[in-house]
Amino acid sequence: MRFSLFKRVCAAALLSSTVFCSSICIISPVNVQAATSKSSKWPKGPDVESKSAVLMDVDSGTVLYSKKPNDKHFPASITKVMTALVALEHSSLDETVTYSRLAVAQSAGGTSSIARDVGEKMTMEESLYGMMLESANECAWAIAEHVGGTEKNFIKMMNAKAKSLGCTHTHFDNPNGLPDDKHWTSALDMAKISRAAYKNPVFAKITGTKHMVLPPTNKHKDPTPLNNHHCMLNFFHTSRYLYDYCVGGKTGYTVAARSTLVTYAKKDGKTLVCVVMCAETPNHWLDTRKLMDWGFDNFKRVKVSDIENITQHVSKLGKSNYGADSSLISVDDSSTIMIPKSASKSDVKMSLSKSTSSSDNVIGLMNFKYGDKTVGNCNLLANSSDVKSYPFHNLSTKKGGSSVSTIQINVFFIAIVCIVAVAIILGLVFLLRHIFWSISKRRRDVTSEKKGHISYKKIRDNDHH
Repeated sequence: MRFSLFKRVCAAALLSSTVFCSSICIISPVNVQAATSKSSKWPKGPDVESKSAVLMDVDSGTVLYSKKPNDKHFPASITKVMTALVALEHSSLDETVTYSRLAVAQSAGGTSSIARDVGEKMTMEESLYGMMLESANECAWAIAEHVGGTEKNFIKMMNAKAKSLGCTHTHFDNPNGLPDDKHWTSALDMAKISRAAYKNPVFAKITGTKHMVLPPTNKHKDPTPLNNHHCMLNFFHTSRYLYDYCVGGKTGYTVAARSTLVTYAKKDGKTLVCVVMCAETPNHWLDTRKLMDWGFDNFKRVKVSDIENITQHVSKLGKSNYGADSSLISVDDSSTIMIPKSASKSDVKMSLSKSTSSSDNVIGLMNFKYGDKTVGNCNLLANSSDVKSYPFHNLSTKKGGSSVSTIQINVFFIAIVCIVAVAIILGLVFLLRHIFWSISKRRRDVTSEKKGHISYKKIRDNDHH
């Protein structure tokens, strides 16, 4: 009897568990992917001498190559890429930058400088050119004081920006990269920063400028010529390292950091950024060229909208996660991914996650993988204003809702949820009913046994009398 009771309880529990697990499978977000080839192999990268290196596609953010990408190193003057990015996001090019005594002091000791004087006035644009082309340390400090109010406050802005870009091995402690034990980053983080900077068209123009002349200032009557120190872009002391596809970058060197280098290059519609750190001269030039050539030779750029069956995948993901009409959902046509030249578009896997975009018509983020490598992502877009306000149709406009007079309901999804809920409740009722029935039966059996024993005892007693 006990064994029978145990079987009933187990059966009821199993039924409830099965129903519950089924409901989870139905409600949970769905990953849809194209067929993946077993031979989804990433091209083997070249050997480089630099201690750390990363090659990244600027458009998609795909890391094509990495060597010790998260090792911390002193960045030296490639720090100024972040300084320029923060300055461009928080100032106008025509603002006047006044050089303080502390800023001018940064040029002491023979460091990179364009010999500015205390009280000298230049525009933000002129200061940025001085910092990026000649690597002028006083320009970096003056920019930081102007934008941040104080140099310390600007450093906070730099670190906040790094965090927002997903940097996890970075801490800035000055705006120019001069030696500082609390000032470090990694090749991967620096690639993320450099990628974000190049997406700013003003930065791209400045970093790609070979020569320019600053006009006279209140302290200098003569113009000041500037030359870009990046030897893959500009004939600076030597033409040995010139690279036809180089479109910009930033050099860096200190005794502690050794040579560091950020380089941008374009070829066949692809834009790559390469970061090498802790290199011995001239390996920073040689390693960068080797990585750029390898990247251009082994990878191809693919528009997200050209991926096979992308429309069907978007439809399935949209319906399963948002319950929206597939005709109201699309992918960002400007987005691209980077995959090996030998790869097929059908080898690309797709999944959906939340987007951090603040845009009203972005409802999700489509992620793409080739094998175990992330090769890009793109925003999932709502094509209609109705979809934007869909979750809030039942709120008044004063509370952030839309002016739509009706509530859009996904009847099919709600029906499934209701059926699952009813099934779970019935399973629990069935379980409880069996438990109570079994307990009651057991009590009746015990009572019957006791009564039978008492009756038998009375009969025996009467026989004795």
